[in-house]
Amino acid sequence: MTAVAVLRLPLDTDLSGFVALLRRLGVPHRVAEEGGQQVLWVPGEQLAEQVRELYAQHPDGEAGELLPEPVQPAREGMLRQLLANPLTAAVLLLTFMVFAVTAAGENYAAIRWLSFVDFRIDGEHIYLTYLDATLGSGQWWRLITPMLIHFGWLHLAMNSLWYWELGRRIEFRQGALGLLGLTLLFGLASNFAQYWWTGPSLFGGLSGVLYGLLGHCWIYQRLAPNPAYRLPPGVLVMMLAWLLICMTGIFELLQFGAIANAAHVGGLLTGCLTGLLGGMLARRTV
Repeated sequence: MTAVAVLRLPLDTDLSGFVALLRRLGVPHRVAEEGGQQVLWVPGEQLAEQVRELYAQHPDGEAGELLPEPVQPAREGMLRQLLANPLTAAVLLLTFMVFAVTAAGENYAAIRWLSFVDFRIDGEHIYLTYLDATLGSGQWWRLITPMLIHFGWLHLAMNSLWYWELGRRIEFRQGALGLLGLTLLFGLASNFAQYWWTGPSLFGGLSGVLYGLLGHCWIYQRLAPNPAYRLPPGVLVMMLAWLLICMTGIFELLQFGAIANAAHVGGLLTGCLTGLLGGMLARRTV
């Protein structure tokens, strides 16, 4: 369905209330900055006309009634959300495929090709190479691919849910290419941080990327407030508290497995930096 520009307004016009109303009504939409204006897009001319009428009546988003009946099917089901967030969905699909190939983190023959450094297992011992030897053989994909490895169903479920929650916010606000660039950057930064802190080791998961996305939304929102990056109350506190709890070493002490804390911190700091740069740039364009 063709996207239609519903509104073209000055950058200093506050659309947050109206966008919140569209979200409550389940109306698919996108706001972009183009040519010194903010442009509201929706799929289809019929929906566009109804949204224009709604804005004329409730520009601040203060409306209790629903849109006319033809708009009701626009309420987002899972399939519609997947189609509306193709990059977020693609990253998760690739993660699920790797999870299947690596047999939930048990197939070390497959994991060996995706880990940050190469390794071999001899009996109960694992022997890891150093990064310069791995990159010297041209295996540059290893700088990114550890983010796709997950060890167990709980590890996969938690990371997937948070990537879906944070990734689609960024894809909505900054587009698929923006999310792709940030995902790769945070994956690279978190992997290097973990290697720098612990040396050659076997680690994986999207959690470093997730803390990068969290930091990006957090700082960006403080500098350039927008509905997409407004996180639910308590989410930031909960994730930062979880990070601090993991850094105490309690999970290693209880023999639940090692936590890649350096990857989390590296991703978070990098995300705060990109959020700072993005938020400052957004403020300058207003």
